[in-house]
Amino acid sequence: MSSKELFHFKNPRTKTLHLTWIAFFISFFAWFNMAPLAGTMIESVGWLTKDHMSALAIINVALTIPARIVIGMLLDKYGPRRVFSILLIAMAFPTFMFAFGDSWMQLFISRLLLSSIGASFVVGIRMVSEWFPPKSVGFAEGFYAGWGNFGSAAAAIVLPWLAITLFGGDDGWRYAIAFSGLACFIYGIIYWFVVSDTPEGKVYQKPRKTAAMEVSSYGDMIQLIVWTVPLVGALGLLSWRLKNLQFISEQALIIIYISLIFILVFQIVQILRVNLPILKEGVPEDDKYKFKNVAALNTTYFANFGAELAIVSMLPLFFLSTFGLTVTAAGLIASSFAFVNLFARPFGGWLSDKMTSRKTVMLIYMFGIGLGLIGMGLINSEWPLIFAVAITVLTSMFIQGAEGATFAVIPLIKKRITGQISGMAGAYGNVGAVVYLTIFTLVTPQTFFFILASGAFASFIFCLLFLDEPKGSHSEEYQLSSVDLAQHEKQLKEKQAKGA
Repeated sequence: MSSKELFHFKNPRTKTLHLTWIAFFISFFAWFNMAPLAGTMIESVGWLTKDHMSALAIINVALTIPARIVIGMLLDKYGPRRVFSILLIAMAFPTFMFAFGDSWMQLFISRLLLSSIGASFVVGIRMVSEWFPPKSVGFAEGFYAGWGNFGSAAAAIVLPWLAITLFGGDDGWRYAIAFSGLACFIYGIIYWFVVSDTPEGKVYQKPRKTAAMEVSSYGDMIQLIVWTVPLVGALGLLSWRLKNLQFISEQALIIIYISLIFILVFQIVQILRVNLPILKEGVPEDDKYKFKNVAALNTTYFANFGAELAIVSMLPLFFLSTFGLTVTAAGLIASSFAFVNLFARPFGGWLSDKMTSRKTVMLIYMFGIGLGLIGMGLINSEWPLIFAVAITVLTSMFIQGAEGATFAVIPLIKKRITGQISGMAGAYGNVGAVVYLTIFTLVTPQTFFFILASGAFASFIFCLLFLDEPKGSHSEEYQLSSVDLAQHEKQLKEKQAKGA
């Protein structure tokens, strides 16, 4: 796909791409509607404190991790049009509840529910992969993610203006947040009617089972179980942070830990229930894939998206304290991370499309992230500010380009389970953020950057050893196995039966 094609709005696939990134944009606009209004909320609500806002910030990502896994399963079964539309409409209600909540419990519950909207990213990845062939899917996925992700920056720019200038008064922040919920509700309805899951004449490929990811060997099944554990563990870490902020009791923390153990056991049972019959029957050779490729991309997204979320959270204060800047100046410098997303992430996907080897592109980006973060760890007050800003922007370009390169590979691993693969990799990005932000509370900013660099280099080594070059990664069509073709025929017969 060329950049010129982005302006061919009558082209069905270009139209679908634009409608889908707008859906993602609105999702992130609503998800990040609290941070830019935190100060206003504290001023207008007498009992709200900075500790309350810190707890709400933790809660704001709590359900994103499991939601990305669940949404990945649902969209593989029901298709992205339905899932994206319903998710947007459903998330409007906790947004309204948060906007007009007048007790801590209302704010707590509504923010917890709203954290599920972070799973929206996964839905568009599957939609875009249905409309774009392997040779151009990288740029399309990068454009979708880069421009959609800008919704968080738009919230920071637009919502304070809405709250203070347009609505005004003590309740201005409430109407501004409600506005983001209204946008979700309206666009969810629009999206249902204006897009389709696939181009005309193409059948939507569904997995045989959706309760857990299909694998190709017993060894891969063990790997899937092992890589499932940190997804639950991150929720335990979030709960521990809430306990330290004294928003949940020791008894509540124990109950949460026990519940998470039950959830983990349930998920392991689902993995076994789905895969043991498939493995006993035997997986056809042309239908096999290696889970190590999924694991490799889990590490890249942990190291790049996890680092991005962590850095964005601490960067304003870092520049404020290191260079003695004003709050406004430090905020503008920190916002460069979000603005770079607009072109760095599409460029990472485009580069993956154009280079002979997608693996090589991934390795270059991960190594570049490591070097950039080492450079940021060396920043001190003696540096010229312009050099510090330059190394920050350069590192951001590598981080977000790597995100684009990651999701340029994901649709090529195993097409019919793209939702589940992107759900797991996406969840690992949030796991990375949880782990890194917890570490940040224990070390200096300089040490923190070096730890982030270590994560990037560890991912580089993992990808070097275990990531395979995807088959047919620059072809006109996705590779279909004998199982895919059988599923295809089954779906056609079901469709014909319904039409009879």
